[in-house]
Amino acid sequence: MKILIVGGNGTIGKKVVTYFAQNYEVLIAGRNSGDVTVDISNSESIQQMFEKTGTVDAIVCVAGEAKWKPFNELSEEDYYLGFKSKLMGQVNLVRIGQHFLTKNGSVTLTTGILADDPVPMTASAAMVNGAIHSFVKAVVLDLEGQIRVNVVSSGLVEDAVEKYDAYFPGHNPIPMQKVINGYRKSVEGKGTGKIIKIYN
Repeated sequence: MKILIVGGNGTIGKKVVTYFAQNYEVLIAGRNSGDVTVDISNSESIQQMFEKTGTVDAIVCVAGEAKWKPFNELSEEDYYLGFKSKLMGQVNLVRIGQHFLTKNGSVTLTTGILADDPVPMTASAAMVNGAIHSFVKAVVLDLEGQIRVNVVSSGLVEDAVEKYDAYFPGHNPIPMQKVINGYRKSVEGKGTGKIIKIYN
């Protein structure tokens, strides 16, 4: 199986790459480094990435950003960052990527616990995560029998506790192996339209 991992150099992406590279051919896509480079907020960049990779059996996205700010400080442009990057970036990976996937190949997107359990300063980020969940449940109705699409939604991961713990008081850090298992379930399993929640 040939797997394209977008964001394979990030905190979660590195661990996902390490697992899948043991058994499969893995291509890493990153904004500034990797086997191919891509800016997921730009659909032309996504198209160019796929033209370089050619056909793959699975696409995993562990990339995308959204602005964290108190609601009263969020500008319209701040919302558009999340729309263009984390939301439309992942939607476009499905929209464009479907033409570069083998039959019954899979796309795995990434969100997080904010969709269901937001914390302060996440009006934009939580909204984007929730939108992706709705997108995944809906898009598979049009892609039945063609490709699979799932999303992994994790709580605060162990490897990011030092950086983000203050934002998630009382949250139980998620062991990285549990997070990897979520991606395994999506890529190696047969499910589609699933929101794979790893919250505790």
